[in-house]
Amino acid sequence: MICADKLVKRFEDKTALEQMSASIEKGSVYGLVGTNGSGKSTFLRLLAGVYYPDEGAITIEGQPVFENSRLKDRIFFVADDLFFFPQSTMNQMADFYASLYGGWSWERYKKLCSIFPIDPKHRINTFSKGMQRQAALVLGLSVQADYLLLDEAFDGLDPVMRGAVRRLLADDVAKRQATVIITSHNLRELEDLCDHVGLLHQGRIIFTSELDELKLGFCKVQAAFRPAREVTDFTGITIMQYEQRGSLLSMVVRGNSQEVLQYLQQFDPVFAEALPLTLEEVFVHEMEAVGYDYNNIIFG
Repeated sequence: MICADKLVKRFEDKTALEQMSASIEKGSVYGLVGTNGSGKSTFLRLLAGVYYPDEGAITIEGQPVFENSRLKDRIFFVADDLFFFPQSTMNQMADFYASLYGGWSWERYKKLCSIFPIDPKHRINTFSKGMQRQAALVLGLSVQADYLLLDEAFDGLDPVMRGAVRRLLADDVAKRQATVIITSHNLRELEDLCDHVGLLHQGRIIFTSELDELKLGFCKVQAAFRPAREVTDFTGITIMQYEQRGSLLSMVVRGNSQEVLQYLQQFDPVFAEALPLTLEEVFVHEMEAVGYDYNNIIFG
């Protein structure tokens, strides 16, 4: 398990993380979302042992990460600002990582090089941004780390490559019980991959949940009645958002969709249907429930 306890990290007069606490279970895919500057990259660098916390603690399986070489052998960090040795090829970077990491697999590296449309013998600085991201992911996946930290993992990847990376990450989690943490400012990127999500804002985790439970807690309902009923009629359900146009009623309700539809049947609707909410819509309502103004937290 990864445990962050009241983490504080400052850079001169800027506080990047302020009393941040989080727990991430082994074998999970955890999506950490937040705006640019919210502290996502700083958290990953603390978790990778690049930074040392000014206050608080961050541990993996109960051990501190900083200057812990045994633990770092099981962690691989793909930063948003990618780094490769000047003039290096992928094969040269592979030789370097193979000398550092005990879990490196040449078999997997060769297989991944056959999947991704990049030439491992070409210099990486000649690659496009998306191809450089692919190169970093190929190298990271070949390390076969127990903890894979991905900062803006899908930035610059086309839809086909995004799908391929998602499948590879899911395979690692299923077969090796790897733990994957992905940061993004885009909720839509994480919706089909993560099983847990956390929202980081101004250096603090303000909301975290298992994704399935999160989505089951809300539903979007559209219904029509004869005659149209006012919102005060629906006292048996918790309505988070309400809109009525003529006889058509649209509302977001806290609760199970089946139970909400069953409740509405007593009003003899012309029709009533429940629609799934996107992860972004769910976060909007949960944030409002804890007192945050979503208009001041914008995601791409």
